[in-house]
Amino acid sequence: MTIGKYLKFLSDAFILYRAERYDIHGKKYLESLCKYYLVDTGFRYAILGMRNMDWGHAYENIVFIELLRRRKRVYVGKLYGKEVDFVVMSGSEKEYVQVCDNLDSADTFQREVGPLLSIKDAYPKTIIARTRHHEYDFQGIHIIDLGEWLLSY
Repeated sequence: MTIGKYLKFLSDAFILYRAERYDIHGKKYLESLCKYYLVDTGFRYAILGMRNMDWGHAYENIVFIELLRRRKRVYVGKLYGKEVDFVVMSGSEKEYVQVCDNLDSADTFQREVGPLLSIKDAYPKTIIARTRHHEYDFQGIHIIDLGEWLLSY
């Protein structure tokens, strides 16, 4: 059996959710390179425990599940070889979302802001991170604390 079949079985059993890729520049859906998110991050803790904990990926998983709960269509964005964590669509509305653990280092800040600044359309752009302070804007990008965002709906 191939890995693809296992992933399909896990998706059919609602253990994983599949996020399709969306080419931001070409404005089309891509057939390959989809990503998978756990329905419950507790599975990761049950298998790995707290060792090798990557909080950025855990937060990305949490935001993905919450966007689905908010009845949004969620895709993983691709733009010139860079990845935008999520392209969120609801009706004719679109939003680009990056998720990370924290933005304290200049390298991390540039890594998260860079792909969003490369997008040349006027749709909203948001970074959700564990900032521990009030929301603010940077060159048109809305930056909000993960906890505030989770409580905002």
